[in-house]
Order: sequence, then C-alpha cells, then structure tokens
Amino acid sequence: MNDTDSAPATGWHFERTQRVRFGECDPAGIVFFPRYHEMLNALVEDWFTEGLGIDYADLIGPRRVGLPTVRLESDFLRVSRMGDALTRRLRVARLGDRSMTLQVEFAGADGVRARFAQVLVCTSLVTHAAQPWPADLRAAVDAAMDATPNEPSLP
Repeated sequence: MNDTDSAPATGWHFERTQRVRFGECDPAGIVFFPRYHEMLNALVEDWFTEGLGIDYADLIGPRRVGLPTVRLESDFLRVSRMGDALTRRLRVARLGDRSMTLQVEFAGADGVRARFAQVLVCTSLVTHAAQPWPADLRAAVDAAMDATPNEPSLP
C-alpha cells in the first residue's frame, strides 16, 4: 500500500496512511524509534505541500525559509510492525508570529501507537534568525485552522 489520501477525522488538519516498511524496523521486527521521527518529518513536508498548497521544497530552496524543529516531545505507546498500516494525523495546536506547535499522532488498528508535540520556528536560511511567517504561509495555516472545528484535546 502506498501513501493514500483520506479525509481527516474531526479536529485534524491533515491525515495520511502509510504501510510500515522493512527498512523502518529494527532486528526485533518493530519500528525503530528514530524512524518514527523520519515519518513525522515526511508528514510535515506533505502537509505543507499537499495540505497547505505551499511547496515545501520551494520554501527551503528558492525562498530560503527555514522550518527547524526546536522542540520535539515523543510518546511511544504501542509497537508497530512491518506491514502495519499507520494513519498519521496532524493539527496545529498553536500558531504564533514566528513559531507553531503541531500535535501529531500515528494510529494503527489497535489505537494510537505514537504521539508527538513539535515546535517549528520560521527562520531565514540567509541569516538563520527567526522571522515572521511569510504572508501566504500564515494565511494557509490560518485557513486550515479555521476549517477544522471541534479540535479534540490530547491528553
């Protein structure tokens, strides 16, 4: 199964499902925890490009807008094995002038497998200093937040 589009559940701004691959597992046959972080980064890139309509590669490349992670909390609740389908969901918990906090969860058939709180900061890749969000990006995130009512709170 490849990444597939699906309608987000209530409260989520973006959702994708992916199959756990052989290369994401350790010798015990479960997802090696750094691979979850790679999946998280891929989800964020997809959200910018597909969900917000702001090409992530264009931001980093020609536009020279950096989006470094400055804080990342991870909770690993259940194991995932090769072949499992993981539904990866993302929502904006907070949008500031120069940063945003994302809440992300990866769920399998038996419930949430991993949960993340990630803070991204908007920076200039020329000066490496924090800067305000570009107007088009800010508008796209605001629109995504406005379009998603009844956001559930994560424990």
